Amino acid sequence: MAVSTSLSVIFGNVLLEQLGVPVPAIPTLIVAGALAADGQLPVAAVGALAVSACVIGDAAWYTAGRLYGGRVMHLLCRISLTPDICVSQTQVSFERHGAKVLIVAKLVPGLGLITPPLAGAIRMSYPRFALYSALGASLWVGAALLAGLLLRGQIIPLLPRLREFAQVAAAVVLALLAAYIAYKWRERRRFHAALEMARISVEELHGEMSAGTVPVVVDVRSVTAVTLAQQRIPGALHVPLQEVSRHLDSLPRDRDVILYCTCPNEASAAQAARVLMRQGFRRVRPLRGGLDAWIAAGYAVEEVPATGSAAAATTLAPLPTR
Repeated sequence: MAVSTSLSVIFGNVLLEQLGVPVPAIPTLIVAGALAADGQLPVAAVGALAVSACVIGDAAWYTAGRLYGGRVMHLLCRISLTPDICVSQTQVSFERHGAKVLIVAKLVPGLGLITPPLAGAIRMSYPRFALYSALGASLWVGAALLAGLLLRGQIIPLLPRLREFAQVAAAVVLALLAAYIAYKWRERRRFHAALEMARISVEELHGEMSAGTVPVVVDVRSVTAVTLAQQRIPGALHVPLQEVSRHLDSLPRDRDVILYCTCPNEASAAQAARVLMRQGFRRVRPLRGGLDAWIAAGYAVEEVPATGSAAAATTLAPLPTR
């Protein structure tokens, strides 16, 4: 295969993976590293093209996040093979570590695809984003190429055989890819099954609130999620999912506790409900459809100023209103 063709394949493979297509680029980069160590490919060109593909893919997702905000995160959670809780965990990582998360994001499964649109949604400046994106891409690409260099003695002798049995090799690769997707899909289904429990509909909740039987309504969204959608169900308390176990003594055991979020399948709310149920709470239910369903039904909401969101993350108290 000509050098230019090989470089095009490397660039295309990395770009497609960064855009979310399930075509793993790590094996390609490892082989490219071995070929570069053997003098068959220019290592500088391989590294530069791979890093450029990463930055281009990240920039595309950053722009989508900047333009469409939380809707992009919602879409990614629906199509991702990782559990829906991934978006919430990524948001918390951003809150704790800031833009530096971008440097290691590609090394953590499920994090690399979520961080660029989240950076755009929270209005991170593009120069800062591009810098950390490039650093993260360089680390990821460099690690794969280094692995190829170290495994050169094992990889290079196999390449002629792979060329001889190209069709068989392609079939094996496709079979492994199909097996990986099936495994991740099964993992996602198991995650959903683990969170199966009784939900309350927005109509039921609204009826209880209108009748004066007011349950305790808890918003378990992350601080970042609240910043992206600064609305809440009237009177809701804000206790992010990661903080629920720290506020057990502040939640009543003799009243209904309704939890809501904005993630698909009410993943965060169901996760929080499981935490409470393991601690002996019995009157706990996630809100089916979460805040989105409440708003879609036309029920009243209260706005949450951005200045109040951060403070609300560490205390069990109603979110401030204007």
